[in-house]
Amino acid sequence: MAKPGIETYNEDGTWKSRRQGNSRAFSAGGTKAEQQAQGRAAAKRDQVEHTVKNLDGTIGAKNSYGNDPHPPRDKN
Repeated sequence: MAKPGIETYNEDGTWKSRRQGNSRAFSAGGTKAEQQAQGRAAAKRDQVEHTVKNLDGTIGAKNSYGNDPHPPRDKN
């Protein structure tokens, strides 16, 4: 079974990072950039995808730090 990815999101005015599927954040507070750094570090350590959500909840960016199942076509 694949490891869950990491997501950075805003909830009630607070930026948080959590493993997807968990209801509890492993890191909270600070700016969006600070939480992105926390989420990126965890995703690199776990070798999984990091999803960064915008303030409205839409996906702003996705970065893969592991075995990417969908690599860019120009990087083959």
